[in-house]
Amino acid sequence: MAELKTKLNDANVEDFLNTIEDDQKRKDCFEILKLMKQVTKLEPKMWGASIIGFGSYHYKYASGREGDWMLTGFSPRKQNLTLYIMSGFDRYDELLKKLGKHSIGKGCLYIKRLSDVDKKVLKKLITQSVKAMSVNK
Repeated sequence: MAELKTKLNDANVEDFLNTIEDDQKRKDCFEILKLMKQVTKLEPKMWGASIIGFGSYHYKYASGREGDWMLTGFSPRKQNLTLYIMSGFDRYDELLKKLGKHSIGKGCLYIKRLSDVDKKVLKKLITQSVKAMSVNK
């Protein structure tokens, strides 16, 4: 069974964020960092080389594969800021309608810049997802 490459590590989150060349993306990331700290009341940790995560939970699939993953997190990808909403999006239709310009994948919320979305709605989305994941632990 293949081992997960993206693992929790001791790299410094702020040092990583300070390597982001695009000024606006770097500012957005520090704002998301602050928002996620407020929501989770947890310290950020690096997962792999480019993901900032908060908290963790243990998962186990029917196939027998298991591991640990973050409750929520984000990554400054080249195309978008990627936010990890681990509870998925099925229950958040109303919030997503109010969020602003975004796209979604299975557990990923993609935004170009923070100014494209309503930050209060984003905070609510993250809060509800973390709550859902904490209940499911």
